Amino acid sequence: MKSNPNKLWIIVLALGWAFDYLVWQQEVGINFAVFALLCLVAAFHVLLSDGLRPNRGSLILLPISAFFAAVTFIRAEPMTAFLSFTFTLLTMTILALTYLGGRWMHYSLADYAWKSLGLFANMLARPTSFAVEARRRQSESGTASSRFDFWPVLRGIAIAVPVVAIFAALLSSADVVFGRRVEDFMELFRLEKLPEYIFRSIYILIAAYAIAGVILHAGSDSKDEKLLGEDKPLFPAFLGFIESGIILGSVVVLFAAFVVIQFQYFFGGNANINVEGYTYSEYAVRGFGELVTTAFLALCLLLGLSSITRRDSEFQRRAYSVLGAMLVGLLLVMLFSAYQRLGLYEAVYGFSRLRTYTHVFLIWLGLLLVVTIVLEIMRRERVFTLAMLVAAFGFAASLPILNVDAFIVQQNIQREVDGVALGDEHRVDLDAQYFVELSDDAVPPLVKAFKDDSLEDDVREQIGAALACIRHDNGYDEREFSWQSFHFARFNAEKALDTVKKELDAYEVFDEEWPAIVTTPSGEDFQCWPYYYD
Repeated sequence: MKSNPNKLWIIVLALGWAFDYLVWQQEVGINFAVFALLCLVAAFHVLLSDGLRPNRGSLILLPISAFFAAVTFIRAEPMTAFLSFTFTLLTMTILALTYLGGRWMHYSLADYAWKSLGLFANMLARPTSFAVEARRRQSESGTASSRFDFWPVLRGIAIAVPVVAIFAALLSSADVVFGRRVEDFMELFRLEKLPEYIFRSIYILIAAYAIAGVILHAGSDSKDEKLLGEDKPLFPAFLGFIESGIILGSVVVLFAAFVVIQFQYFFGGNANINVEGYTYSEYAVRGFGELVTTAFLALCLLLGLSSITRRDSEFQRRAYSVLGAMLVGLLLVMLFSAYQRLGLYEAVYGFSRLRTYTHVFLIWLGLLLVVTIVLEIMRRERVFTLAMLVAAFGFAASLPILNVDAFIVQQNIQREVDGVALGDEHRVDLDAQYFVELSDDAVPPLVKAFKDDSLEDDVREQIGAALACIRHDNGYDEREFSWQSFHFARFNAEKALDTVKKELDAYEVFDEEWPAIVTTPSGEDFQCWPYYYD
């Protein structure tokens, strides 16, 4: 970069233009992943050509980033897509922070905060200082006079424009096809599009400037020579063991009393609902949010006390670890109770997105609690930030692997099938209207179920009505997308719907009023709008 600063500017301007080309007026699809790949390739090219090789520890982030980038055009479920975008950018940011040092696995939360501020500052100021420094070096080396002079180019363009215009007018008159092509070309320069061109040019320059700042930061300020609190804690432990012991002990006693009193209520399941007079919904939902919040706050309490408590003897260290282990053990019991309540609720009312997210979240939160107390016993508290990051990565990766919307369809239909097999007294109604609000990920399993002759006719008809609503609401028969917006979920959904097009044509759609109404072949009306579903 120092030997050829113009190379950096050309590459980042090309990336800014690529961002505009891939994103402007395009639906979300493969464009984000392509842009992320271009940024990585360009950044590595610039840095490697300047002799700046990445640390091996930083290269671990590349497959993680590639996984989440790929998910952005494979899964369409909103939370999965949001987390995929977020974690793609997060891994690329961590890569920029630790390109040369590679010690991101040893970072504390303070390190991430401090180094992120440094990256943001460099995005704002470093490109300007780099340009000033490059000019100064050129001036000192006597190469400033050899810089490319743009004035002859501008004069040549000013003279060439009217000359080319005259010849273009003559050739347009000579050939109608050529004249139309010239008119199409001139359409690009309509005055009414001038504000759009200005806006797009500005954000291209802003994007190029920011990318230049990230690359410059990675090439100079990502060495990780010294981490915050590595030699000594940022804040010295000031709270005595007795005070912390009383706090932890009191919370442990409270949690133990809660678990003992509620033990039958926790694990009695359906048998205890009638005893307490609760409905399924009240039993399953009551206290669920409070239990999860309690687990999160207790984890914060344990970590906070661990960082500020003085433990001057081996007995104090062991006693504190025992109290922490007891606290985590009781929290795991509470989380298991919350998990069981949620399972009971799903058995009766079916799966939804929020319930599925929560199910997965509870598993990773439980694992994080176990790892936290292990690190406390091993006196490796600094590694907790890595454990938290791994848990976050695990949660975000679990959703696309699970395929949330497809999972919901499969589980809710299977719940209907199981209810039919057990008899009318156990049968539950299939809420097919909820399928209407699901993403393209849900279409292939819905089509598969619609083709399943083993399902009862009324169930298949409800699924067919939901598919007819989805096809109508999403405009599958009319919509067209550019290659930048290519999405595997959309492609698979359209391919699946094509296989049942003839059958779905038997479902009449009336859209004079909102929401649209689908009339099934048996004459039943189906509203293309789901009821509220938490």
